[in-house]
Amino acid sequence: MASPTLSAPVRPHDRRRSWPVPAGLLFLALVPVIAGSMRINELASGATVTAENARFFDSPVPVVAHIVCSALYLVLGALQFIPSLRRRRWHRFAGRVLVPAGLVSALSGIWMAVGYDLPAVNGPALAVIRVGLGAMMATGLVVAVAAIRRRNVRVHRAWMIRSYAIGLGAGTQVFTLMPMMLDLGIPETTQYTILMAAGWGINMVVAEIAIRRGRR
Repeated sequence: MASPTLSAPVRPHDRRRSWPVPAGLLFLALVPVIAGSMRINELASGATVTAENARFFDSPVPVVAHIVCSALYLVLGALQFIPSLRRRRWHRFAGRVLVPAGLVSALSGIWMAVGYDLPAVNGPALAVIRVGLGAMMATGLVVAVAAIRRRNVRVHRAWMIRSYAIGLGAGTQVFTLMPMMLDLGIPETTQYTILMAAGWGINMVVAEIAIRRGRR
């Protein structure tokens, strides 16, 4: 059977089948979006400065840029997984917003990893992981844009999925961190690094599975 073209009609049952993935991604995205909204409200309302939030008050631009651009990136990115939207001009328009937002999200994340005085639970290994993944996310977006300019949809799709998986790490990390934190409290540095890395690792494994299934 031939693959559907851009003008192929989308049947009702196809629409229903296309929603679980973006719905699940939006659910994961809610975690960092809500947490980020609370952080911006804290900064805007002039909340009490504590040891935990002092770095954000001292240098608010990176964290605000990271929160706003990450929210745009995660929400628009989830909607890009809806086949009916990919068949319309909306896909290209959203991509023109999504890619710059993703680049700012990645680069501001790198800045915060090396420029902020992070809590003690964040060790040097986690900083290296954050910088490496931020660089990979930004590079992936650049490679994806270059690929689509050459009309190489396969490479474009693969690197957009990989970059999105990295950006969505904060959502998955709630599920890798929360069970231990609820049971034992804040973990020590090594455990914290492993659990944070697990969130990104899970996303990247799922991304590679999705990429290979898409090729078939």
